[in-house]
Amino acid sequence: MIPVEDGTYNKMNLPQKFTLRMREMLPEAEVMAFVEALQKDPSVSVRVNPGKPYLETGGLAPVAWCPSAFYVDHRPAFILDPLFHAGAYYVQEASSMFVGQALKMVGEVNVALDLCAAPGGKSTLIRSLLPDRALLVSNDPVTQRAQVLAENMIKWGHEGYVVTSNYPKDFGALGAVFDLVVVDAPCSGEGMFRKDNPALELWSEENVVMCAKRQRQILNDVWPSLKEGGYMIYSTCTYNTMENEENVRYICDSLGAEVVEIPVADSWHIAGNMMKGENFPVYRFFPHLTRGEGFFLALLRKTATTASVRMKDKLTLRPLPQEWRERMDDNAMGILEKDAVSYAVRNNDAPVLGCLMKKLRLLTFAIPLYEVKGRKQVPHQALAMSRRCLKEGFPVVSLSLEEALDYLRCMAIKIDAPRGYVLVTYKGAPLGFANNLGNRANNMYPQQWRIRYN
Repeated sequence: MIPVEDGTYNKMNLPQKFTLRMREMLPEAEVMAFVEALQKDPSVSVRVNPGKPYLETGGLAPVAWCPSAFYVDHRPAFILDPLFHAGAYYVQEASSMFVGQALKMVGEVNVALDLCAAPGGKSTLIRSLLPDRALLVSNDPVTQRAQVLAENMIKWGHEGYVVTSNYPKDFGALGAVFDLVVVDAPCSGEGMFRKDNPALELWSEENVVMCAKRQRQILNDVWPSLKEGGYMIYSTCTYNTMENEENVRYICDSLGAEVVEIPVADSWHIAGNMMKGENFPVYRFFPHLTRGEGFFLALLRKTATTASVRMKDKLTLRPLPQEWRERMDDNAMGILEKDAVSYAVRNNDAPVLGCLMKKLRLLTFAIPLYEVKGRKQVPHQALAMSRRCLKEGFPVVSLSLEEALDYLRCMAIKIDAPRGYVLVTYKGAPLGFANNLGNRANNMYPQQWRIRYN
């Protein structure tokens, strides 16, 4: 254990060099409060999906900087709540929701990129706050993580998104496509010590230096994809200035940007710049000051001259078939076929989507509407998850909690409904489809999404 000056001990066994760094950063009067805060259990918070108003939030304490988010008193088994699987809410760390305040300062956004997006907390938040017509590209270079991201974006149910699995340099090669780029950079994870023990065990000064170097490479690689005058949100879940303020200074001096101030309320107790000799505005969350984990954020506007990109690869969409048009509440869409799946794509997204499809690896996008299997057009799980799916387009079956959990485990269920494809719901929230054959019903919930917890 590492002693602190008043004679108490650090029960977490924080690395001594980390503790010394924090003593240099924080006022002496706050050091003990910071260490004590790390001994407590982390807070738990959820954010409601505005497109799926099914969750009851009465009596829950709000997250001050995110009107759609609330703290819960303990961590329940979210995996056993069908509304969680329906995309009615997302379990997200409260401090990281401050991204929403940064978005308020950003100008017009038509196309945005969340570069390091898995598992999807920030992407689902960004998608909820962007203009409805905007397109969000959510990316993670690791395929397995990107697949989790795709699942969460499909469940969130907004059609204006694309999920990709590419490296930052691949986006830089596109040219200036994006009005907004969000870089929640891979970091040393100091702000997550009480939630993520491996981050604590792996911490070293050498790792901090390595992370800072990697972050600058990521920033260099993706910077050409941001339009002149466009905005970058740069964030980490760590405390040291090397990965935070020093990287913000690097972006300004070496890449060409200015830091933008974000109005905050004093009652939020958000700290500011910790880099000696600098006073540009940045936003820091410490667990002894705010109800949340460690987090850093800066908002920057690109001042470097960048040539605009002309979209040359517009997709050709064919009209929505009448059968499927009657099952959706947005007909400003067309059909695009890819790998036996027919996607309902918004007409205004076609130019950007064509550019992305030509140069990037896309996992999913828009609304995967149906899959062709032989002569059948089988409704896709994403349609059930979409906010555009009309319940009157299918027979609807409402399940009890026990039945819904069986369905989410991909078990057989008994339903009373007409033959054919039916929409399965819980408390009004769609969960997916089943194919009612009369004497039995085939569960169509994706096997890769099934609950494996009893």
